[in-house]
Amino acid sequence: MTSPAPAAWNPRLALLVSATYFMEFLDGTALATALPAIGADFGVPPADVNVAMTAYLVAVAMGIPFSSWLAERFGPRRVFTSAILVFTLASLACALSPGLAALTAFRAVQGFGGAMMVPVGSLVVLRGTPKSELLKATAFLVWPGLLAPVLAPLVGGALTQYLSWHWIFLVNLPLGAVALVAALRLVPAGGADAGRRLDWPGLGLTTLGVAAVVVGLELLSEGRPAGWAAATLALGLAGLAAAVAWMRRAPRPLFDFSVLRVRTFRATQTGGFVYRLTIQAVPFLLPLLFQDGFGWDPVHSGLLVAAVFVGNIGVKPATTPLIRRFGFKPVLVAAAAASAATFAGCALLAPETPEALIALLLVASGAFRSIGFSAYMNVQYADVSAEQLPSANAIANTLVQLAAALGVAVGALLIRAGVAWLPEAAGHAAALPYRFAFAAIAVLMFASVADSALLPRHAGTEVSGRR
Repeated sequence: MTSPAPAAWNPRLALLVSATYFMEFLDGTALATALPAIGADFGVPPADVNVAMTAYLVAVAMGIPFSSWLAERFGPRRVFTSAILVFTLASLACALSPGLAALTAFRAVQGFGGAMMVPVGSLVVLRGTPKSELLKATAFLVWPGLLAPVLAPLVGGALTQYLSWHWIFLVNLPLGAVALVAALRLVPAGGADAGRRLDWPGLGLTTLGVAAVVVGLELLSEGRPAGWAAATLALGLAGLAAAVAWMRRAPRPLFDFSVLRVRTFRATQTGGFVYRLTIQAVPFLLPLLFQDGFGWDPVHSGLLVAAVFVGNIGVKPATTPLIRRFGFKPVLVAAAAASAATFAGCALLAPETPEALIALLLVASGAFRSIGFSAYMNVQYADVSAEQLPSANAIANTLVQLAAALGVAVGALLIRAGVAWLPEAAGHAAALPYRFAFAAIAVLMFASVADSALLPRHAGTEVSGRR
């Protein structure tokens, strides 16, 4: 398919896609705060309700590879607007669910809508943005990922406590209606390729592999039997390996893996994958360190964890000037190395550490997280051609989902390793397994540092504007 040439950059379109990303992220994150209330309504243990969250994650991970072909076959406008409609109607169905089975099924439908909505919306923005304006466009797309973690627990808790858990889904109805009207006005028509055939073997192997990996990681993070988790992960990895082997020789593959020859894009899927994985582990580990390790109450813990997101948001206006001033390579290396240092700092925390010092460390961690995340997002498509963009977008979004799932699973595994290797961790030493986990992810982050250090000196200069 011949892609349309980039037009003038459209901030309103980028804001629309950002809003749908925020809606999806907020919905998925806020639900975690309502698990006890949902369990009480359905007469099941709160832990059982987690199946609805897992169904959503699996549906998103499976749907993203399919979204690339749908956008090419039917046009991004039709797929994006349909995705908003599916996500919104599924939200209503979730709110009206009479039991856990129905909620799980409708969450899967909602996840499929989200899988179409965010990647296809991002593709629309990227296709219509010249490389010289990519920093501005990506800034809009990064904000939801920084704001939603701050607001989700507060919004989810308030809606559940003062109204009911159903409102976590019902608030999507007016938001979805507004987004649908805006999409019909702002998203350009065209771009469909009626002759685009679907690579069924590639799709089947990819969705099987991704779904099995996500389920395996969820089983690990939930502490399920290691044998089942390992078998599921092995099945997933075998499926993904078979998918890659098939698509390398298929005449019209689902993904064009030649995009991985682009050095800057490959860096965001290797070192960038490790960066996202370790970053995703931090919000999981911190509350456990403070509550289980230090014995603090959830409110006390939550206020300090919020410092990470204060750093996230506070430094955001400075990220673009930093990239323009120093370029991508130095910023990526410095952000990853500084993040590793803050993780090492977390490994040294103790209940008697002054809270002002803890807050300062977490603000710094959030700031470096934001800088690195923004830099990876911006350099990701810096050297990707218009023809490679659909495949690059689908690959990147799929790996983002896997990094999010793997971050929690790795965090949980490291805690268990700490418990096994540090049996004396009891009483006043209860924080030792969590300190071990932070030390381990600090070491792991250096894989990202090394990968970024190998980037060419002038990587992504067409986007950064630095010569």
